[in-house]
Amino acid sequence: QLNELVAAGLVERKLQRLQGRGRPRHVYSATTSALLLLFAKNQRLVLPAIWRAIREIGGAELTEEVVRRVSAVLAQHYLQRIHGTTPAERLSEMTAILQEEGVLVEIEEDMGQLTVHQRSCPYIIMFEENRAACLLDHEIISTVIGAPVKQVACRHDGAPCCVFEISGVSSDAPATTVTM
Repeated sequence: QLNELVAAGLVERKLQRLQGRGRPRHVYSATTSALLLLFAKNQRLVLPAIWRAIREIGGAELTEEVVRRVSAVLAQHYLQRIHGTTPAERLSEMTAILQEEGVLVEIEEDMGQLTVHQRSCPYIIMFEENRAACLLDHEIISTVIGAPVKQVACRHDGAPCCVFEISGVSSDAPATTVTM
């Protein structure tokens, strides 16, 4: 059963060498993935409570500053894996990464305009009335692709998915340099 849990990515096995004589032993521990599954309900409670506290303490100004800083960290996570030089290339690579992470997202291109349809929210645990998740998504996409982004549809407004437009982007236009 432990081998099955290791294969599923829920348990990690490490070899521990003992001092002196004797055979080394295996030490097993739960992975981050397993802990996330075990405590998913707590996460649904804690993160929204943190955002409410931020909003109550510092209002919209503090919320926006926190989102800006968090989006910079998350954008850096994606930028480390992106090598494209144009916004279109960067967006394509970012979409592939998001899909690997389980996000339902696709890109449409129509006469120099790229449209991103995000059918699932990677920050659904933050999905509440203040739209911090939407702002976070917007900031990350804009930073990673190096081009202005406009959100034209939102699940908060009853749309089936969030839609972001990147206008005036040709496939050979260079991306804006991002420094962090």
